[in-house]
Amino acid sequence: MCYPTPSELAVAARALADEHPGPVRLRRAGTSRGGRPLWLLCVEPSGRPRGAGVLVVAGAHANEPVGGATALALARRVLHDPVVRAGRGWYFLLCADPDGAALHRTPRPRSLLDYHRNFFRPPGPEQPEWAPSLLPPDRLPPETLALTALIDELRPALQVSLHGTDLGGSWVQLTRDIPGLAEPFAKSAAELRIPVETGASDAAGWPSPGPGIFVMPQAGADPNGAFHPEDTRLSTWYHAHRYAGTTAIVEVPMWASDLVDDPAPHPDPRGALRILAGRLAADAALVARVRERSARAWEPSADPAAGRGPDAGAIAGAGSDAEAAALLRAVDWTLALIPRITVEWTGAGAPAEATAAAISSIDAFARRLSLRAAAMLLRVLRAQGHPAAPGLDRLVTGWCEEFAARFRARRIPVATQVEHQTRTVLAAYERLVAQGLEDGAGGPGRLGEPDGTVSA
Repeated sequence: MCYPTPSELAVAARALADEHPGPVRLRRAGTSRGGRPLWLLCVEPSGRPRGAGVLVVAGAHANEPVGGATALALARRVLHDPVVRAGRGWYFLLCADPDGAALHRTPRPRSLLDYHRNFFRPPGPEQPEWAPSLLPPDRLPPETLALTALIDELRPALQVSLHGTDLGGSWVQLTRDIPGLAEPFAKSAAELRIPVETGASDAAGWPSPGPGIFVMPQAGADPNGAFHPEDTRLSTWYHAHRYAGTTAIVEVPMWASDLVDDPAPHPDPRGALRILAGRLAADAALVARVRERSARAWEPSADPAAGRGPDAGAIAGAGSDAEAAALLRAVDWTLALIPRITVEWTGAGAPAEATAAAISSIDAFARRLSLRAAAMLLRVLRAQGHPAAPGLDRLVTGWCEEFAARFRARRIPVATQVEHQTRTVLAAYERLVAQGLEDGAGGPGRLGEPDGTVSA
């Protein structure tokens, strides 16, 4: 099993709708910056509708392709489960960023190096879910506008965003706690031999009601940190709160490492962070020097803050000006994040206590930042035939090998990733229903306030 492309997802979804013309339909929910369709697969409720449904978002990050496969598998499972469908519709946005997905071309990666050979992850302002936290409303990309319009239309009781990580473990981020989710989540991970990332760097400092479950900062809390220069509460994840909904972000690894599931106390977190910060700064400096010396002829054609992504021409072929511009915007945005991160890790706010899992998660985060910037820059230089490409290629190859060796990486089959995400989504839905959602999406004091405020 490999990761399906957006076009393959659309073909499979159309076949499912043709096979079940009554409860299933496929409709266009919007158009990307590059003119690609944003497809919404709808599985209508069985029986009389009696409450808000579920919106599942896949492909919000171009380099995390598992979500599309999970969305299709979940749609099929929901379709044939009358209990899950009873009174509620399920809606699947098959790929929130098809332009980005077309630039990240690794449908069947055999290794971390293979995964990074044609790597692409757009800068934050060009990511559909993150754009509202970085751009003013009048500059939001069409993918973001389409997603928020769907939330406004469907008013989901539960919004699920399907994400993935290259190497590590599985974890869930919630805009509000879903009591009881930790147990089925952990059971699924254990059965499928997927480590639980108990100290996920993406959720550093967030409340954790159970291993691998993290609740985002609420109103009045500090939303920022070394890993999120944006305010998470301005992302599309919180848009569902306007309608008393909750959002769950389900992460699953492509390669697993048991180091991110080690609860033992780390003997010297601050010392470890100083070492990781120094390595990250040095690695980033290597990439930045290559960027400065060799890529001047391929300067980005658009301001990264403009929220403009690659147009249709960016996919025409490797080395096109639009593709190079998209890659270099992503390189520059990634490199620009690193100084702030290293300051956080070496400042007074660095934690005096941390688990071995948390430090391992930060180690992995640091490695992937420089590696991603180098891999995307390499794509530009390789297409250009630049003499710096071989040296950068050796650097990317070495970093990938060190990353895999340090974390004792073992590959998680795509089908296993899909199964774990599917189980977790269904468990989240069942726990919300158990809280009394039979007659609506929730109410004041439970899942949020319908006037758009965020309740603590």
